[in-house]
Amino acid sequence: MLLELFTPSVQHALDLAGIFVFAISGALLAVRKNFDVFGIAVLAEVTALGGGLLRDLIIGAVPPAAFTDTGYFVMPLVATVLVFFLHPQVERIQNGVNVFDAAGLGLFCVTGTTKAYEYGLGLTYSAVLGLATAVGGGVLRDVLANEVPSLLRWDRDLYAVPAIVGAAMVVLCIQFDVLNAFTSGLAVVTAFVLRLLAMRFHWRAPRAWNRRSSAVEEG
Repeated sequence: MLLELFTPSVQHALDLAGIFVFAISGALLAVRKNFDVFGIAVLAEVTALGGGLLRDLIIGAVPPAAFTDTGYFVMPLVATVLVFFLHPQVERIQNGVNVFDAAGLGLFCVTGTTKAYEYGLGLTYSAVLGLATAVGGGVLRDVLANEVPSLLRWDRDLYAVPAIVGAAMVVLCIQFDVLNAFTSGLAVVTAFVLRLLAMRFHWRAPRAWNRRSSAVEEG
């Protein structure tokens, strides 16, 4: 099904672009944490490939794509070199990086959902793995950097919700047999735009109803 949505060359190029921007975010966090060059490379690789690796292991797509395509492994190393030498300049274009990160989020939630369904998962669990593909690397990045994952913090703009919406659109299209290049692209764009709007207007998920705790989030 995935090959019917995009040609192999286009799919590969989109995957590499998404991997690159995710790797940039991991490498930047490593620099902020004062990691050495090896730590920067590890965080870049984990951020870029962690979600897809988790998905492939769960659905039995082994060896995972991250271990069969040299480009998938090399692209985070390219991001590592870029951030290692030019991190002040990369930090200055953080807003631009965030835009591409949002695009990667939209792309991976759609392709992750589709691939999981291709390997025989039901619609609900395909959507779950689509979400895991999009956000799993970021969760692993934060855990390795000894931070509460951004996914779980109330003071972070919505990240998982746009991916959930994109994955849900895919499974609905599958259910009604209307998944094609146009509808899958629409799901990517919807997740992308929702993420951009969340960053622009600082949309956040609600906390517990009638919350009484006076605790505040640490910076």
